[in-house]
Amino acid sequence: MTPSTGVIRRLIGVYHADGGLRGELAYLIGKLRGTTECALCDITHRGFGPKREWRDLVPTLGVPMHLVHLNERNADVHAASEGRTPCVLAVTDGGPVLLLGPAELAELDGSVARFVERVRDAAEEAGLRWPESRDGRPASTA
Repeated sequence: MTPSTGVIRRLIGVYHADGGLRGELAYLIGKLRGTTECALCDITHRGFGPKREWRDLVPTLGVPMHLVHLNERNADVHAASEGRTPCVLAVTDGGPVLLLGPAELAELDGSVARFVERVRDAAEEAGLRWPESRDGRPASTA
């Protein structure tokens, strides 16, 4: 991770799969065969829908969290994540900063609680700050 400074404006999680019907089916078949994996999918989803823990977590992060598939990335996200998916990026005024790559996400073993702890630690390690809430205190990060 490259040290950086700045305020996190939002988080972007990039799945290691294409979106759309064709991409989702390809991922599902690969997952069933054991030839495809996405540690971010394991954190955010159970079966065919999002985990309840994930849905409950997102509003508490203090910044918006967007999830995108490989074929849904804009140019900045593509450049920051190419060859490093799945991953989580912090978007700052200076651009996206890689917080968690495939190995770090895999270590979380699908745990939503461990995800938020690791994101918080990675942001601190990268020299990033969470935005302050309206009352001047740091916004919640879980």
